[in-house]
Amino acid sequence: MATNIGMMDSAYFVGRNEILTWINNRLQLNLSRIEEAASGAVQCQMIDMTYPGVVPMHKVNFDAKTEYDMIQNYKVLQDVFNKLKIEKHVEVNRLVKGRPLDNLEFLQWLKRYCDSVNGGIMNENYNPVERRIKGGKDRSSKGCLKTAKSLQSNNMYNSASAESAVSPNKASGPKQVRGGGAHSSVEIQNLSKEITELKLSVDHLEKERDFYFAKLRDVELLCQAPELEDIPVAIAVKKILYAADAKESALEEAQEYLYQAMNSEEVETENEG
Repeated sequence: MATNIGMMDSAYFVGRNEILTWINNRLQLNLSRIEEAASGAVQCQMIDMTYPGVVPMHKVNFDAKTEYDMIQNYKVLQDVFNKLKIEKHVEVNRLVKGRPLDNLEFLQWLKRYCDSVNGGIMNENYNPVERRIKGGKDRSSKGCLKTAKSLQSNNMYNSASAESAVSPNKASGPKQVRGGGAHSSVEIQNLSKEITELKLSVDHLEKERDFYFAKLRDVELLCQAPELEDIPVAIAVKKILYAADAKESALEEAQEYLYQAMNSEEVETENEG
């Protein structure tokens, strides 16, 4: 069972819709956006479902709204990782910001890990709602949506305030309505154009991603060839491909390995001479 999953692993090509479906089906939640899982509570319960009873669910707060409360959830998660000897560093400061890509990447890793433990089979004996309630607080399945709904309410309030600030008085109301209809039509056309352009952009990015993934996959297969897999260059390349995190340290480690391997070969050559 691999805990260090390289960035080129197929796990990181699982889409957000599949991740959300995986979470909602197993935990009986109704998440619609990846960032709604930023509090860390979902991750804690996924591990609890994979290893029943290991997570102290009474410490997990599904109603966490502040970064402080979210950090407490991630502390629980990291403690459980340490207990289970799961070698995965949790980038808490990035995850609690609610940025979709950071949270998606972590959830992709989590799905791959949980599937490697249970073969992707749902634990039918696990009652996620009961486990949340037994945690000590009345944590309904809507609890982890409160933060997102609160943000949505604020946005609606701000929009309403803005509309009120520019709304016409009763006397000029009919004229403004007629003008607004034409303006709305133009705005809808502009938005439709933007959506079309974004779809084209996404298609282009997906094709580009697949193109480079295919190349990296070819490099990986070449490095795994029996006649090449043990040579220093192939090992150095695999160190970069299989690095758990996309950091410069992977390149540095590969370079250091090559440097030591070359020096070792030179010493052996001199001794043979």
